[in-house]
Amino acid sequence: MPKTTFTTVAHAPTNLETTVTSRDMSFTLDEPTDLGGTNKGMNPVEALLGALGACKCIVVRSFAAAQGIKLNDVKVECSGVLDPDGFMGKNPEAKIGFSEIHTRFHIDADNTREELVAFLDFVESHCPVQDTLSNPATSSFELA
Repeated sequence: MPKTTFTTVAHAPTNLETTVTSRDMSFTLDEPTDLGGTNKGMNPVEALLGALGACKCIVVRSFAAAQGIKLNDVKVECSGVLDPDGFMGKNPEAKIGFSEIHTRFHIDADNTREELVAFLDFVESHCPVQDTLSNPATSSFELA
């Protein structure tokens, strides 16, 4: 199967409210009012955690049956620790992005705990968003 390129366009014509578009879909990202936004959407780091959780849900749903998991329901909770002083430039030693990310899987399945843990090892190793966070892609930029 050939490699696929995915593209999004983020547009912020005024203030911090940003519309992100891909294919024929879009969503709004923003910041809370106490951070200068209008609170019209998740902020980008919340969206990143949401993308991670959604990707893991999709991997669970996509591979459960083939892996012998009798899945009834799945919910994935992702949390991340971020020091705002890094982004704000108040502490040059602080990491700008997340210093740690934790995932909690809530799985309802007719399997043993051991079977589920083994399956989750598979999920963690096959989630594209997790892989991108753990093994960063090369990144570049240009001025259009």
